[in-house]
Amino acid sequence: MAMVLAFDVYGTLIDTHGVVTELEQRLAAQGQSDLAPEFSRRWRDKQLEYSFRRGLMGAYVDFSQCTREALEYTDRALRTRLAEADKDHLMATYARLPAFPEAEVALARLAEAGVTCVAFSNGSHDAVAGLLGEAGLLERFDDIVSVEEVKRFKPDPAVYAHLRHRLEVAPGDTWLISSNAFDVIGARHAGLHAAWVRRLPEAPFDPWGIEPDLTVADLSGLVDALA
Repeated sequence: MAMVLAFDVYGTLIDTHGVVTELEQRLAAQGQSDLAPEFSRRWRDKQLEYSFRRGLMGAYVDFSQCTREALEYTDRALRTRLAEADKDHLMATYARLPAFPEAEVALARLAEAGVTCVAFSNGSHDAVAGLLGEAGLLERFDDIVSVEEVKRFKPDPAVYAHLRHRLEVAPGDTWLISSNAFDVIGARHAGLHAAWVRRLPEAPFDPWGIEPDLTVADLSGLVDALA
């Protein structure tokens, strides 16, 4: 099999901070709309933290539960006192977040070049398929590989091993594409190639002595480098 690109979804293809506008509207009633960017950041950070903790505990749940619990925590931490209906609405918004602007064109270019692309996510298969469908990206992928199939979370080595086995592809032919440094390090540790999409130019990479094979500013830069 030729090279396969496995794309992380949340934060790499899909803008998790696309929820800020909805947060502003939901927080406006309490005069707290200015908290929306901080709320979004903390929500995302806690979502990942909860997946890490559950992974260490061996207490897997659907990623959407981590997302909901992180929403509840952030509401308490920032004392925003969101109504249950508002929380339900925000969770629904999370299922239809927007793609980054360059994503569709970049994936189309990869398809034209004959590159196999799969979505590889902590999210469930159904959640990822729905999210990518809403964003107009689903048809660009040859497959979706979800951690629910092994009931672990990234960066557990078992998740990356499952990706290779599922696709029947050698480590040297498999590239993880992710904006999340922990994901890149996890893939490299498991013997895969990895490209870091450094969406914030000031963002440092974790100083673990494990570096990405490639660093790009966005998905257009990835295509320029690999296709």
